Amino acid sequence: MQVFGLQKGLYRGARLASRLSAKRSDIAAVRRDALRRFERARREGLTAQEAARAVGVARASLHRWSKRLEPKSRRPLRVRLKNWPSQLVRAVQALREDYPMWGKAKLGPLLRQADFAVSDATVGRILKSLMERGVIQPVPRLRKGPKLRKAYRRRHAVRLPKGLRPDRPGGVVQIDTVFINLAPGKAIKHFTAYDPVAKWTVAKAANRATAKAASLFLDKVITDMPFKVEAIQVDGGSEFKAEFEQACADKGLTLYELPPKRPQLNGAVERCNGAWRYEFYGVYDLPKSVEKLNPLLDAFQHLYNHHRPHGALDGLTPASYLKQLQAKETPSSHMY
Repeated sequence: MQVFGLQKGLYRGARLASRLSAKRSDIAAVRRDALRRFERARREGLTAQEAARAVGVARASLHRWSKRLEPKSRRPLRVRLKNWPSQLVRAVQALREDYPMWGKAKLGPLLRQADFAVSDATVGRILKSLMERGVIQPVPRLRKGPKLRKAYRRRHAVRLPKGLRPDRPGGVVQIDTVFINLAPGKAIKHFTAYDPVAKWTVAKAANRATAKAASLFLDKVITDMPFKVEAIQVDGGSEFKAEFEQACADKGLTLYELPPKRPQLNGAVERCNGAWRYEFYGVYDLPKSVEKLNPLLDAFQHLYNHHRPHGALDGLTPASYLKQLQAKETPSSHMY
């Protein structure tokens, strides 16, 4: 059977491993065979000198091999200690984290531009030391798949606390995206924000679900919602990282991220996504450009919030519910 498609690295690694393993074992086998022939010659009546001459190996070597077949390591007893400055090691680690697929040939010039007097060979030794310590990953391992790649480090978002339930409008606003096909070959990303207490929704369409588009949608959410937004709840999508996470931090909003494989925790906004999909996109003949679509989204958003009765609010609209909620609140001046 002939196998096709194996990577060059696999052949190279297998060849190196076989050469290293075979080298020591082959030497031991040769020595063992020489000792066996030497002992056979001695049993046949030859002297030690004659038997060694017949085998073709010096008597001293045969005596030494009888005690140890494996060759001794040639590694020096005293090796030079690592004297790399800690600042240089940190710089190599930082560059490798920024460029995980780059080796010593690319990192060396960058370090010398940063005024480090270091050779490419030394950079390679530092990289090897960092790999042995598990600080960085080797490039072949990074190529195997996303599971071994370095995960994105959240700087502001926190895991959604178990059992968290908002008790006031704006306490936690859920945000999600929906993939919508407007026409064959034309797809958009629909951003939905939903407040599970007031049932208020805000929407916007974008050509792509990027973190920049999500941060712009966050500005619209804060502007269009008639109450103060205190926290945002999102899933682990890449559009809710980077610029979006920084925008939440800049605005003082708590950002909650759902645990993996728990979409039911985003059930309120998922239900609102269904209303947008079936009551808006499934009913109207819509334009194909995002610029012309967003004004229509704003119109349906007003319809949903001000005219559409909501079953969970006993038939009230979200706007009417907010008015009743504000009327029930006792003004602070009446408490004295």
